[in-house]
Amino acid sequence: MIRPVVTVLVMMGVSGSGKTTVGERLAHRLGWPFKEGDQLHPRENVASMKAGRPLTDEDRAPWLAAVAAWIDAWRHAGVSGVITCSALKRDYRRVLSEGRPEVRFIYLKGEAALLSQRLAERRGHFMPASLLASQFHDLEPPAADEGAIVVEVDQPVEAQVKSIIRSLQA
Repeated sequence: MIRPVVTVLVMMGVSGSGKTTVGERLAHRLGWPFKEGDQLHPRENVASMKAGRPLTDEDRAPWLAAVAAWIDAWRHAGVSGVITCSALKRDYRRVLSEGRPEVRFIYLKGEAALLSQRLAERRGHFMPASLLASQFHDLEPPAADEGAIVVEVDQPVEAQVKSIIRSLQA
């Protein structure tokens, strides 16, 4: 039996970069399932962020393990998918991609001023705008050897989706 080619796209970037918005639209266009990675955070993490406390590497470990488990479930089922995860540090991306050649990172890159404005306008999310600076502090943009697709977020969502699809086809 020939296994279908599976690709799991991880929409990464700091809060407010559009991981959910772009990821949902991309998944819809590709006909793939979408998973909001924030739903996989332990309750303690959500409570910390709501209280304005940045997460530590230790806080993020169970969350990254849960995201990796979701990726593995898709892989083992032979299903391509799109999942969100800030994946701010190279070590975090390694947790998600090591031994998983199907994983591809989509780095949604944006300037702090634009993302801060987006967060100020966002309603109903547990991540307060006050934590954006700590995310930029932790951010290690993907290096060339990680093969991430980099998309500037200062363009319309549809343009970002088209750019990602073009890059995937190349």
